[in-house]
Amino acid sequence: MPNPRILVVDDDAWILRMVTTVLGKRGYDIATAEDGEEALELANAKPPNLVITDVMMPRMDGWAFVKQLRSTPKLAFVPVIFLTALSSDEDRIRGFRLGADDYLPKPFRFEELDLRVAKALKRRVDPPAPVAKVRSAGPAIQGALDQIGLSTLLIVLEMERKSGVLILAKGVEKARIFLKTGRVVQARFDNHDTPTNAEAVYQLLTWSAGAFEFSGFEVDMEDEVDTPTTGLLIEGARRIDEARAGD
Repeated sequence: MPNPRILVVDDDAWILRMVTTVLGKRGYDIATAEDGEEALELANAKPPNLVITDVMMPRMDGWAFVKQLRSTPKLAFVPVIFLTALSSDEDRIRGFRLGADDYLPKPFRFEELDLRVAKALKRRVDPPAPVAKVRSAGPAIQGALDQIGLSTLLIVLEMERKSGVLILAKGVEKARIFLKTGRVVQARFDNHDTPTNAEAVYQLLTWSAGAFEFSGFEVDMEDEVDTPTTGLLIEGARRIDEARAGD
């Protein structure tokens, strides 16, 4: 099996050199670009298994570049890590809405980058795989969380304003997330009473493996979460970051 191909995009030559050196030592096949236009050409010519990109770049910035990736069928599921000096909640929201898999603010530790790259590649080594694994099943869609993460699923369901239940299962654990016009209104585990609602979603966001199934129907339930999807994702990411820092 060939080594994973990583496309690193940054207009800072020092960052490109250092990231290439660090990840190259892990045996990854590294390609580099200095702006979004060059990166898009490289990605179309030879789709990468992972993209690490800055945001503020000439010609085509990181936002526009990732938007182009997500609108290109063969590149739509390539995982993306934003590596940027922009670190406000608004920037994180924009990144999540574009389908970012991770967001690492500058300055960063190369050990942290190494860990996040390994996690992203473990989840989605082969970009076309999600298309094959996510399938229609009558009114439902089904797939694997190691191919499409919960954060991506919630963003898509929100954008499509879907109502129904998203069932997640990992081993003996099973949980249900109820959505009304794209918004999470309640969340529960089948096997235990706690955590519930937002706390249940935060725990489920840590799942990197398992299966999911979404069935659409009209949901008549009280909104016990009272938090937009982006708010849930930002808080979930913050808690994951804190847990990593404590390890």
